[in-house]
Amino acid sequence: MGLPFHFSTPPRWLIVLSLVPLWLAGAFDTVQAQTRDFAAYLEALAGSDFKQKGEAMDRLAALQDPRMLPMLQALLDGRLYSRKSDKRFVTAERTGRDFVISDVLTDQVLGKVAKRKLAKISLNNPLRTKLRGIIARLHIHDKNPSVRLLAVAEIARNITPESGLLLRETLTAEQDPKVLEAMRVALALLEIQSADKKTRLEAIVTLSGEPSTEVRNRLATLVEQRPDGGYVEAEVEVREAAARALKSIDLKMSLYGLLETTFFGLSLGSVLVLASFGLAITFGVMGVINMAHGEMLMLGAYTTYVVQLLMPNHVDLSLFVAIPAAFLLAGLAGMLIQLGVIRYLYGRPLETLLATFGISLFLQQLVRSVFSPLNRSVSTPSWMSGSLEISSALSLTYNRIYILAFGLLVFAALLVILKKTSLGLHVRAVSQNRAMAKAMGIRTTRVDALTFGLGSGIAGVAGVALSQLTNVGPNLGQSYIVDTFMVVVFGGVGNLWGTLIGGLSLGVANKFLEPYAGAVLAKILILVLIIIFIQKRPRGLFPQKGRVAES
Repeated sequence: MGLPFHFSTPPRWLIVLSLVPLWLAGAFDTVQAQTRDFAAYLEALAGSDFKQKGEAMDRLAALQDPRMLPMLQALLDGRLYSRKSDKRFVTAERTGRDFVISDVLTDQVLGKVAKRKLAKISLNNPLRTKLRGIIARLHIHDKNPSVRLLAVAEIARNITPESGLLLRETLTAEQDPKVLEAMRVALALLEIQSADKKTRLEAIVTLSGEPSTEVRNRLATLVEQRPDGGYVEAEVEVREAAARALKSIDLKMSLYGLLETTFFGLSLGSVLVLASFGLAITFGVMGVINMAHGEMLMLGAYTTYVVQLLMPNHVDLSLFVAIPAAFLLAGLAGMLIQLGVIRYLYGRPLETLLATFGISLFLQQLVRSVFSPLNRSVSTPSWMSGSLEISSALSLTYNRIYILAFGLLVFAALLVILKKTSLGLHVRAVSQNRAMAKAMGIRTTRVDALTFGLGSGIAGVAGVALSQLTNVGPNLGQSYIVDTFMVVVFGGVGNLWGTLIGGLSLGVANKFLEPYAGAVLAKILILVLIIIFIQKRPRGLFPQKGRVAES
């Protein structure tokens, strides 16, 4: 007798399909549970118990929630708040006096609120250090090698057995050589504390090639003498190896310090060179002591500021607009000064000095009236931000590298103008013998105006470069006018090669003297040395040639 019903096995796809709702329900429950945990840990962060805050940070780091890293970064940056009205956790970005807030859990923008309606989530210094380590451990898997390198450096500052285990796990998968080396150094900093002598010796060998302050301090503790006359490190072999490594590191750090000081001196010299080129041309051709030359730098710097105000969304391109604009504005101002004042004072150097000093005061007051006496900050383009890291002990900032290269480029352009153009031929003729040049039909008045405009325009371009190193203010030019005169006199009046070599030399000498004598005394010493030099060589390093110059 057969069964009334026949049961057949359902198709596999039907079984899978029937399980999908269960899987979705489970995933939804997991997300909900994770969100509840996330909110609970946020509540702990808002409390007053710093111990509980630290525990909440650890639990948040273990959640693997995509919202967690931006939230922790906002906490470290001081942008994590609780809205007082509903205790909702938000990240805040300042816009004027108010804040634009976004919900931490949903990332929903909640609009603008006043600061008094928000309560900031506070941290103490130990928690900030802990938070930096947590963020670094989260960044260790980032796709960007630069981010991973910074993360390893942060971990190395306070390396623990747990973070060491994390580095060992990621070491085999790392492909970037810089990150790999940084990981090995970080692990060596951990292994130097090992109980095994062989492990400590191997760690010292690894660290001996790393000239950084962190590594040096760790090695110094091994050879440190205790108050009772003993040593922190009991093993003589380990202590001697650490001493040798310290000696090697100190030698490398001294060399890197020398290179860094030279670089900063060259970058300072490049600014002096840019500022002095225009003065070398006008002083060499016309013999005019232009005390308003520093204000041409100031006009160039303010031109950069105004250009950035006019194109706030294109800061990276603003310098390419500011350079020609500053050249034209400062050049036009220089030509007006020459045609309106200086040409009537030829042969009266004292009156020319007083007149240009008055013009400098007028320009300073004009800028104060238009822009206020307060200093203005100029944004640095992204391509000039950051630094070129040669090693952990030596990094060269990109803005100074670009300014140094720009100074050499301007020097090359000026050489071409003076050597290959008719204007350059006339300028050289007038500078060497004005009377003979005039007798040969050269319009010296026109040459004077164009020369003064060219020199002032170059000073304006120097102001653009200077705006990337310091704030822009009405007294900006006065800080450099004495230095530029020193460069011109030292290098040789009217000689571009002398200006280049003199400016770079004075910049380097100033930076080498500053650590020993201080900034002010270093300038005084440089001035004294130049006076002594001028006594022996009155016409500078590269004296101008010509009948007038020789007479």
